[in-house]
Amino acid sequence: MKEVKDKKDFALPEIVLIGLNHKTASVELRECIAFSEEEAATTLEALHGHPVIREVILFSTCNRVEVLLVSDNRSEAVETAKRLISEYKTAPIDSFDDALYIHVGDKAIRHIFRVVSSLDSMMVGEPQILGQIKGAYRAATEIKTSGVILNRLLHRAFAVAKRIRTETGIGDHAVSISYAAIELGRKIFGTLGEKKVLLIGAGEMAELAMEHLLRNSVGEIFVSNRTFERGLELARKFNGQAIQFEEIENCLQCVDIIISSTGSPDFIITRDQVKKAIRKRRNCPIFFIDIAVPRDIDPKINRLTNTYVYDIDDLKGVIDENIKDRNREAVKGERIIDENVIQFRHWYNNLDVVSTIVALRNKLDDIARVETKKTLQSLNHLSETDCETIRRMTNAFIKKILHDPTLFLKSHTKHDPKTICLDVTRKLFKLDE
Repeated sequence: MKEVKDKKDFALPEIVLIGLNHKTASVELRECIAFSEEEAATTLEALHGHPVIREVILFSTCNRVEVLLVSDNRSEAVETAKRLISEYKTAPIDSFDDALYIHVGDKAIRHIFRVVSSLDSMMVGEPQILGQIKGAYRAATEIKTSGVILNRLLHRAFAVAKRIRTETGIGDHAVSISYAAIELGRKIFGTLGEKKVLLIGAGEMAELAMEHLLRNSVGEIFVSNRTFERGLELARKFNGQAIQFEEIENCLQCVDIIISSTGSPDFIITRDQVKKAIRKRRNCPIFFIDIAVPRDIDPKINRLTNTYVYDIDDLKGVIDENIKDRNREAVKGERIIDENVIQFRHWYNNLDVVSTIVALRNKLDDIARVETKKTLQSLNHLSETDCETIRRMTNAFIKKILHDPTLFLKSHTKHDPKTICLDVTRKLFKLDE
């Protein structure tokens, strides 16, 4: 924590958060205000160099830019943050001022807990934000702009995020098209291990689904594209085998999962083709993931025995239901956050008590040291061992004298740090002079 030379050194500063996110700012504005790692480091040093800012951390992701700081002068700190953001991003304050939110005290603490736990994310439960915040915190500690208060706050935030992940289901259930398809596949087959896959087309979501499948240890992979050269390229990417479009019908006899995403105006796979394949497959299940618009796979296939067809609307329906599940679990996460805001507030309030107790101890130590030195100078017949014994006895006196006042201050300021007890103690012993 920065050293402050006047009596404010013992005043409890404020935790302040200023920022904008996906709820308050357009993507264009967020892109304009976003900081690279190098820009963030330079801006952090500039913020920390301002006398009203004791500690500071800067978060910058695709969905938010936030400055978390500790200051004795909230209004000046906020204006400083605005001005430096404006200078470093060459953007007038007026261009982003309306999108800013400012949280102070418990609201700032609660906000950072919600952000780190992904309860404030565009997609509740997404895991990326935790790593991003950890990276920003690491950067702040490396250039020493984070101190006692923000270190404690961020460590508590990480613990809260871990507890919410463990005790709630906000991270459960698929909330992306590609992953929802894989989740459905596991329900159909039990396990996706060694299942044969056919990828038709080169759509982005289809490729993402294929990457999820590879992480689930699928077996042989076939790739088919109208442009055979592109099919070969994808086959190499997924360590699979490229086949011609004309070979798709025969391939249905051996594959278990078909992912299709082409721009064809007509069905790529028809009911009759699958009906023939089912006979030769001896009714082994076959799963179709149709991510194309318009659809590649005839929906009538779903009426055949042991065939499962899911199109983009089906997958979105699964996702919507899963999002509802996550939001229900988020309520449990909010309760955990409320508990931890209160706990952190108790610790934070006690900083005022601790500073008073430390100041009182230092004052008594100084008085004892001076008086002991005077006394020992007049008792020059004492040995060094005798002098050391007197010093230890003096220290013991101080500890015993401070024991009851310390307990009293801690117990009477636990819930109200602005209690008159602190004020009287500081005035009684002139600790601010």
